[in-house]
Amino acid sequence: MPRGAVRPYFVADKEVIVCHTSQGLYAVDNICSHEEGSLYMGELRGCEIECPLHGAKFDVRNGKVMSGPALRPISAFPVRVTGEDIEIDI
Repeated sequence: MPRGAVRPYFVADKEVIVCHTSQGLYAVDNICSHEEGSLYMGELRGCEIECPLHGAKFDVRNGKVMSGPALRPISAFPVRVTGEDIEIDI
Protein backbone atom coordinates (compact mmCIF):
# COMPACT_ATOMS: atom_id res chain seq x y z
CA MET A 1 0.00 0.00 0.00
CA PRO A 2 1.74 3.19 -1.14
CA ARG A 3 2.17 6.22 1.10
CA GLY A 4 -0.80 8.58 0.74
CA ALA A 5 -3.20 5.73 -0.08
CA VAL A 6 -6.57 5.19 1.59
CA ARG A 7 -8.21 1.74 1.41
CA PRO A 8 -11.64 0.67 2.70
CA TYR A 9 -12.12 -2.61 4.58
CA PHE A 10 -14.90 -4.40 6.41
CA VAL A 11 -13.71 -5.68 9.78
CA ALA A 12 -16.11 -7.37 12.20
CA ASP A 13 -19.09 -5.91 10.25
CA LYS A 14 -17.62 -2.41 10.58
CA GLU A 15 -16.54 -0.27 7.62
CA VAL A 16 -13.11 1.25 8.22
CA ILE A 17 -10.40 2.89 6.16
CA VAL A 18 -6.68 2.31 6.45
CA CYS A 19 -4.60 5.40 5.71
CA HIS A 20 -0.90 5.19 4.90
CA THR A 21 0.77 8.38 6.11
CA SER A 22 4.44 9.28 6.42
CA GLN A 23 4.05 8.37 10.11
CA GLY A 24 2.66 4.89 9.41
CA LEU A 25 -0.65 3.08 8.94
CA TYR A 26 -3.80 4.22 10.75
CA ALA A 27 -7.36 2.89 10.77
CA VAL A 28 -10.50 4.95 11.40
CA ASP A 29 -14.23 4.76 10.73
CA ASN A 30 -15.06 5.25 7.07
CA ILE A 31 -18.23 7.20 7.92
CA CYS A 32 -18.06 10.93 8.72
CA SER A 33 -19.70 11.86 12.03
CA HIS A 34 -21.35 14.91 10.42
CA GLU A 35 -23.50 13.66 7.54
CA GLU A 36 -22.35 10.05 7.13
CA GLY A 37 -20.24 10.70 4.04
CA SER A 38 -17.69 8.10 2.97
CA LEU A 39 -14.25 9.28 4.08
CA TYR A 40 -12.71 6.77 1.65
CA MET A 41 -13.65 9.17 -1.14
CA GLY A 42 -11.96 12.10 0.64
CA GLU A 43 -8.43 13.42 0.33
CA LEU A 44 -5.65 12.41 2.73
CA ARG A 45 -3.17 15.21 3.43
CA GLY A 46 -0.50 14.32 5.94
CA CYS A 47 -2.44 12.79 8.84
CA GLU A 48 -5.77 14.47 7.99
CA ILE A 49 -8.60 12.99 5.96
CA GLU A 50 -11.18 15.38 4.50
CA CYS A 51 -14.82 14.36 4.03
CA PRO A 52 -15.79 14.93 0.40
CA LEU A 53 -19.35 16.00 1.29
CA HIS A 54 -18.84 19.08 3.47
CA GLY A 55 -15.11 19.31 4.11
CA ALA A 56 -14.90 18.15 7.74
CA LYS A 57 -11.36 17.04 8.57
CA PHE A 58 -10.24 14.32 10.96
CA ASP A 59 -6.86 13.29 12.34
CA VAL A 60 -6.42 9.66 11.26
CA ARG A 61 -4.07 9.00 14.21
CA ASN A 62 -6.83 9.45 16.79
CA GLY A 63 -10.11 10.35 15.03
CA LYS A 64 -10.15 13.90 16.44
CA VAL A 65 -12.06 16.60 14.53
CA MET A 66 -9.56 19.03 13.02
CA SER A 67 -12.16 21.29 11.37
CA GLY A 68 -15.94 21.37 11.07
CA PRO A 69 -18.69 21.14 10.28
CA ALA A 70 -18.28 17.82 12.16
CA LEU A 71 -18.44 18.19 15.94
CA ARG A 72 -17.91 14.57 17.02
CA PRO A 73 -14.72 12.58 16.48
CA ILE A 74 -14.67 9.31 14.56
CA SER A 75 -13.37 6.07 16.04
CA ALA A 76 -9.71 5.19 15.57
CA PHE A 77 -8.43 1.61 15.80
CA PRO A 78 -5.00 0.13 16.55
CA VAL A 79 -3.18 -1.24 13.50
CA ARG A 80 -0.45 -3.85 13.37
CA VAL A 81 1.42 -5.14 10.33
CA THR A 82 2.34 -8.83 10.44
CA GLY A 83 4.26 -9.86 7.35
CA GLU A 84 2.04 -8.71 4.48
CA ASP A 85 -1.13 -8.63 6.61
CA ILE A 86 -2.67 -5.52 8.11
CA GLU A 87 -4.41 -6.34 11.39
CA ILE A 88 -7.00 -3.92 12.81
CA ASP A 89 -8.19 -4.23 16.40
CA ILE A 90 -11.89 -3.33 16.45
